[in-house]
Amino acid sequence: MGKRIIPQRRGRGSPTYRSPSHRHLAKPTYPKVQEARGEVVGLHHAPGRTAPLAEVEFDNGETCFMLANYGLREGQEIQVGPGADPKKSNVLPLRRIPVGSFVHNIEIEPLDGGKLVRSSGTYATVVSHGKNVTTLKLPSDAFKKVDSRCRATVGIVAGGGHKDKPFAKAGKKVHAYRSNAKDSVKVRGIAMNAVTHPHGGGDHQHVGVPSTVSAHAPPGRKVGRLSSKKTRKKKKKEAREKKR
Repeated sequence: MGKRIIPQRRGRGSPTYRSPSHRHLAKPTYPKVQEARGEVVGLHHAPGRTAPLAEVEFDNGETCFMLANYGLREGQEIQVGPGADPKKSNVLPLRRIPVGSFVHNIEIEPLDGGKLVRSSGTYATVVSHGKNVTTLKLPSDAFKKVDSRCRATVGIVAGGGHKDKPFAKAGKKVHAYRSNAKDSVKVRGIAMNAVTHPHGGGDHQHVGVPSTVSAHAPPGRKVGRLSSKKTRKKKKKEAREKKR
């Protein structure tokens, strides 16, 4: 038997593909109270995240770590709640944020702490407000309707240009990827032996088998270009237009 392919080894959770939770600074979230005012007391690098974290002390004595907004600085005041001004770095319910504003760290359910749009340099756009829902345009250009009571931070996530800086040496890439529970080295399947990967083997580098596999393929064969729903819908649409 050959060894497991990389996606299967990641799912198994070996130390190579396990995120070092003891190195993580904190989980970015919102304060438990609905209304609060706080001050940024520090900006910190967070291993395993592309965006920095802001340490915020609130007037009720609570301290929490939040995703740093682009342009945030130490000593800046942050307002949380429905009565806050809809300006950068403040946290408000979506129904209180004007249409066209950029937001991030959006809650899917009220008071869950934020689940959407948390990577560095990303933002969602408030498109419209309904009776109880707010429509957002996500970074993927998809539209999503969220409960208007859910909170979000106004502005763009900091650290957007981190990909422009080169690693310079292999060791830095190893440590950076290890924090994200990834392997810094990627080997092509066609460069492996037949026993190691379904695309391996042969006297030249060619897949040798159809590289597009079904979504229902068994784990040992589910490698290569996975068929997507978008592609199937596009082909069906083209077929209907040809019939017309």
